[in-house]
Formats: sequence, C-alpha cells, structure tokens
Amino acid sequence: MADYKPSGPFVVPAILQVPATKSIKGVLTKTYEKKDDIFISFRTFGGTERTSNDAIMVENTGTVETWYRPDIKSDCRLIIDDLPYEILGTPENISMRNQYLVFKVRAVKGGA
Repeated sequence: MADYKPSGPFVVPAILQVPATKSIKGVLTKTYEKKDDIFISFRTFGGTERTSNDAIMVENTGTVETWYRPDIKSDCRLIIDDLPYEILGTPENISMRNQYLVFKVRAVKGGA
C-alpha cells in the first residue's frame, strides 16, 4: 500500500483558536482564544451551493491538510487570511499514524 502524500506543501499561515467559556454577567459565553500559529495546505473549490428558504446560497468551504496535532478538534477554529473558518466534522488522522490531519472547513460569517 502506498503511503499518503499531502496534495501540496504546508505554506499557508493560519492561526489556531480553541474554544473557551467565560461567565459574562452570569451567562456562559463561548469565546475563542489564540492557541498557536500553524502552517497548512488550504484548497477551496469555489464554494458549495445550497438552498435555504428557496434561495440559493454559496458557502465558502475548503479542505485543510496539516501536520498531526492532538489539540486540533472539531470545536476549534482557524483564522486564514483574516477570515475565521470552523472545522466541519472530526479531523481525520490519516492511517492512525499521528503524522497528517485532513479536515473540511467552512467560513464563519455574520448577518441575518
């Protein structure tokens, strides 16, 4: 069986953010704190179309490959080019060798 090779070099800088909860006026609020600067391979495919309330929407999605890190989990965020991305699903530890991670991300956008 051939060994897994990443599709590109890990040259895109990103900021890894981990979730933290803070009590603000007695209400638990989820915030994200910077954990580390990492380098990734990032590919987008022009977004993903979906229909919501009979309106076609395009979501910015992408695929990330990086070195294995046990602190990258499904509730973390990446800041790529000043745009926050949330991790979709659980990052895949390729061949359970603790060498590479592959996961999908979606841009986090505000609005109505």
